[in-house]
Amino acid sequence: MAMATNDKVKGGGFDTRYMAQEGASGVNDSTGVAEKTERPLDVAIQGAGYIAVQDKNGNEVYTRNGNIQQDDQGQLAIDGNLVLGDNGPIILPPNAIASFGSDGTLSVTPDDGDVTATMDIDRLKLVDIPVANLAKNPEGMLITADGVPAQRDENIKVSGGFLEGSNVSAVSEMMSSIAMNRQFEAQIKMMKTAEDISDAGNRLLRGS
Repeated sequence: MAMATNDKVKGGGFDTRYMAQEGASGVNDSTGVAEKTERPLDVAIQGAGYIAVQDKNGNEVYTRNGNIQQDDQGQLAIDGNLVLGDNGPIILPPNAIASFGSDGTLSVTPDDGDVTATMDIDRLKLVDIPVANLAKNPEGMLITADGVPAQRDENIKVSGGFLEGSNVSAVSEMMSSIAMNRQFEAQIKMMKTAEDISDAGNRLLRGS
């Protein structure tokens, strides 16, 4: 028994040493081109930054989508998420003409157009979050990876009456997909070649 050994038994094929593992979702923080809409509640962030909004669960999440809508209660929202300001969700007074300043300040003018009665009512919460601290929740909204709400960044500016276009080029993504497919095909051919060489070697060893 002392001389007994325990040898591994291997079948045909290659040793399996690697397994696929799902990685974390990535965030592309490159900016898109700002397109003029002349709609008062549209805003486009200049450069880096995000707009803080509150989801339906009361959590603070972030977006670069500046297509702000007003609901029946006067609350401002983006895709159903309440837009946050200095005092929580922003509420627009009825019968008011709204506009955003470059720092995100929301100003309103009476519907009679009397600019002398214009007043500032709130300010968008604009934040800058490093990509390394960005993650996505199950609904696809951006959140901080550490779970701590981001602080306002006074340096972020917005353009009122503009919306940011997509930061993804359909042509570039198509070319990238084609390149990946070709790389996959090349690897399959390489594996087939390695298998053919192995079979040829085995035949030589068997003398056939």
